[in-house]
Amino acid sequence: MSRQSLDRIADRIADVSAELDDVMFTMLREAAASRGGRPADDKRLMQVRRALDKAEHLLRTAGTAPETEPDGD
Repeated sequence: MSRQSLDRIADRIADVSAELDDVMFTMLREAAASRGGRPADDKRLMQVRRALDKAEHLLRTAGTAPETEPDGD
């Protein structure tokens, strides 16, 4: 797979991540306005956000450095 292809996929993941941020901020604003506390889905959406960030990073750095494998020492 070409570097450009990986970068395009990483860009799309970044776009999804930004869209998810918007959704999460809206949920938090609505919860704050209604004094409803932390939205039930907030923790799960944060996990999704971190996974997207990790996927984007891995795609952007693919082929730039060798991955290190655990030694099992």
